[in-house]
Amino acid sequence: MIKESILQQYEAEVQVLNKGDILFMEGEMPRHYYQIKEGEIKVSNYNNEGKEFMQGIFYNKQSFGEPPLLGNFPYPATSQALKTTTVYKLPLRRFIELLQNNFEVHWQLTATLSQRLRYKAMIMKEISSHSPEHRILTLIDYLKKHTAPTDRFEVKLTRQQIADLTGLRVETVIRAIKNLEAQQEVQIIGRKVYR
Repeated sequence: MIKESILQQYEAEVQVLNKGDILFMEGEMPRHYYQIKEGEIKVSNYNNEGKEFMQGIFYNKQSFGEPPLLGNFPYPATSQALKTTTVYKLPLRRFIELLQNNFEVHWQLTATLSQRLRYKAMIMKEISSHSPEHRILTLIDYLKKHTAPTDRFEVKLTRQQIADLTGLRVETVIRAIKNLEAQQEVQIIGRKVYR
């Protein structure tokens, strides 16, 4: 999102996380802007029974955790590396300076946050009122549109991650994907899902 040269100009640190490492915990106060240089980060919540609800997965060049940073409230979720991940870590004071001095970055951040709000509203609607198949297709189509719009899109999420992102049980996701394959909405080739 923010060019690496700009992050370096404002003295962003580079932090390496191993798979499973936690960057910030739900309830902590934010102190840094984070952007992935390379890797994957999931942001999720857990209910009282320990069931995970994944808020999102973030990839190379994507930022995450900005609303609490800008709104000065505790993180509403926990972030964790899904594999070895390198992130840029910019202190709040320097991040504010960067935004004040770079209107185009500020505007891009506003647009990104608006798209995330749109996604949250869409997912809430799907979770509350649609069939599992419809929820899964909506998620896949959203990812296809926002990552790699090609004729054949490979879904790089596991069945468990799809379940966590849609509020479904993994068993339901497996059945729904089989139903979608029977309806010719998706293809399963070598255990991978394509749309």
